[in-house]
Amino acid sequence: MLSSSRRWWALALIAAAQFMVIMDTSIIGVALPRMQEDLGFSQENLSWVFNAYVVAFGGLLLLGGRLSDLFGARRMFATGWAVLLVGSVVAGVAGTVGVELIGRAVQGVGAALIAPSALTLLMMLFGATPKELTKALALYGAAAPAGGTAGVFLGGLITEYVSWPWVFYINIPIAVLALAATPALMPGGNAGGRGSVDVLGAATVTAGLGAAVYAIVRAPEVGWESAQTLLVLAGAAVLLGLFVVIQANRRQPLMRLSILRTPNLGAANLAQLLLGGAWIPMWFFLNLYLQQVLGYSAFPSGAALLPMTILIMVGMIVLAPRAIARFGPKAMVVTGLAVLAVGMGWLSLIRPDGNFWVDVLPASLLAALGMSLAFIPSLGTALSSARPEEGGLAAGIVNTSYQVGSALGLAAMTAVAASFGADQLDNLPALTDGFSAAFVGAAAISAVGAVLAAVTLHTGRQAGAAETTSDAVAATANR
Repeated sequence: MLSSSRRWWALALIAAAQFMVIMDTSIIGVALPRMQEDLGFSQENLSWVFNAYVVAFGGLLLLGGRLSDLFGARRMFATGWAVLLVGSVVAGVAGTVGVELIGRAVQGVGAALIAPSALTLLMMLFGATPKELTKALALYGAAAPAGGTAGVFLGGLITEYVSWPWVFYINIPIAVLALAATPALMPGGNAGGRGSVDVLGAATVTAGLGAAVYAIVRAPEVGWESAQTLLVLAGAAVLLGLFVVIQANRRQPLMRLSILRTPNLGAANLAQLLLGGAWIPMWFFLNLYLQQVLGYSAFPSGAALLPMTILIMVGMIVLAPRAIARFGPKAMVVTGLAVLAVGMGWLSLIRPDGNFWVDVLPASLLAALGMSLAFIPSLGTALSSARPEEGGLAAGIVNTSYQVGSALGLAAMTAVAASFGADQLDNLPALTDGFSAAFVGAAAISAVGAVLAAVTLHTGRQAGAAETTSDAVAATANR
């Protein structure tokens, strides 16, 4: 057993892992226009800088959890950092679109190994003491919005005053320190589990997701009814269907399908999927609007998004747990998604000659409030709905749902934006119309999520468990 001080140092490293995984999704946002100029991305394909990471991350999360069970959480945690380091180097030195996307995908693989093993290590360190576990989870949870905030700010700072490759190189010293500290800080054990690795299941779900995203992104250029679009979508459906068949017939699947019949678990995962599908497109196109329409350079663009990301962090840590305790998780999921929809609908009113204070700040803050209200209760409901012995599987599924929703939502809104003129970089009114259409589409996704959450989420034992968990986290976080 590690000493008390070493366990808290270990928690700092685990929180740093969560910080980095989330930061790597947000830090590239401000750098996208510079990367587009230097590497030759088209406006439609620019979203792949984000999607290459998210598809690999979301598609391989369940496999990462399984590998952690079989080979040991500490070993897979270290392996994930090593893979993330390699991917960061490749993404930074890339001189072509293809190499850049390979680097981002490798980063996603590293994140898929780090995230589940980090949570397993946290449970190994603090699971025996409920009071300490609650405090550890609160600190771990705060690392995610902190990473998002830092990514936005650092992305702007680095892109403006250094160069965009350093948004990837910043991972290198952190990964080296993590690799050096892991053997001394992290507990061993839980290695050598029996069973097989469902490589075919992981391959089919990742390939299916990637094919679906590719077809949707390419559709505005080649046509929605073109043979290419229809064939790739059909291939994606076959691969995802094959994944379901594999899971249903394997003795040790990546995901036991029957777990989705657990009350509220499927509904909460659907809310997370639609939340990711709405939020990430909004964040992506707001970055582009600030730089490509309003003419902001990288650092002011990153700074312009700080109020939104700070509100998310404060809302998730302080406001959401208290609201859940008073109104219950279902009410807050529905309310949060509805507020997010209104905020993005407001953002759709952007103008070619607009300004930050009128067109961006108030609407983005309202959207951020909705995000912070919906995310914590939907996540807590998904985790608390499963049996205790399946908590790891539930965590993997809900993380996958959010990442898959992010990838598919961004792909769909990229297609919508291109259809309404977002590919016309020299025509600001058309460009603005395209971004506006993407905000309308994201608002529609969030509104559908609010309706479905109202219909499918149920109060009762599971909701009470989620509320109790949120109360405990809030009490600890506010001491």
